[in-house]
Amino acid sequence: MGDRRIAAVVYDGFQLLDLAGPADVFATAALIARGGYRLDVAAAEAGPVRAHNGVTTTAVAFDDLTDIDTLLVTGGLSAPQHLHLAGPIAGLAARARRVASVCNGALLLAEAGLLDGRRATTHWLVAEDLAAAYPRVEVDADPIYVRDGTVWTSAGVTAGIDLALALVADDHGTALAADVARGLVVYLHRPGGQSQFSTPMRTGVPRSEPLRELRAYIDANPAADLSVPALARRAAMSERHFSRVFTREIGMSPGRYVEHSRADAARRLLESSDAPLARVARDCGLGLPETLYRTFRRRWRISPADYRRRFQHREA
Repeated sequence: MGDRRIAAVVYDGFQLLDLAGPADVFATAALIARGGYRLDVAAAEAGPVRAHNGVTTTAVAFDDLTDIDTLLVTGGLSAPQHLHLAGPIAGLAARARRVASVCNGALLLAEAGLLDGRRATTHWLVAEDLAAAYPRVEVDADPIYVRDGTVWTSAGVTAGIDLALALVADDHGTALAADVARGLVVYLHRPGGQSQFSTPMRTGVPRSEPLRELRAYIDANPAADLSVPALARRAAMSERHFSRVFTREIGMSPGRYVEHSRADAARRLLESSDAPLARVARDCGLGLPETLYRTFRRRWRISPADYRRRFQHREA
């Protein structure tokens, strides 16, 4: 069997790492296995294509591509400006054995109709936008990558490396993929999902001043009594009316908001201090270390100790 040809779609303003990361995975796999992949960088027109960071690569034209095994669509800040590529991408996909996207390259796959009825992921920053614009796509914002049949999608930027490793494993087995990962000094299977890299929760801005003040109080006092009865009293409302108004203006129930706020407080404390986990749990209103552990596993699929090892801010 000859080399599998990877056609990587680029356009002005694409994210270079969306191309370079997978390209190095495939090149390293070919080096170790003495063959296996050939990468073609492709664009609507042949010639130089400038990435968002200013680096220029040379692409062949879509019309010149032959024998496509895998169509890989890169993402980038400019991706929404290139929805006109959906038609050509759909045509290339019809000639490929499988289709993949990195980061918000999923937007171009969705526009081409290639994600209709499928589960997919993208960068956590744009997952809600993708779901809103393409309701026929089942968007899951947490996985590093998702496979649905012959269509693969990945989270943002460096997740393209994880995706490419998974493609190598699918083609040649995990032994070769593991060798590639060791050579590139990356995880073969990155622990946790991309939600561990996301910013604290985004919610609606309450219209009423009392609710804005209450939300600030919750965020500033995670260890306080934040039960619905206590919060309703603070807001001078009945419990039922408070729950209804809070959910309408914030976008989630009071209990869920408190849970998320306490988890974000714990995350900040893990990033900024060496406090024992028991103290982190107590100071953030989670009570016991076991509750802290369950909260982190449920929300970010990672333990508090592992989160601290990866994200703690240390003085130089």
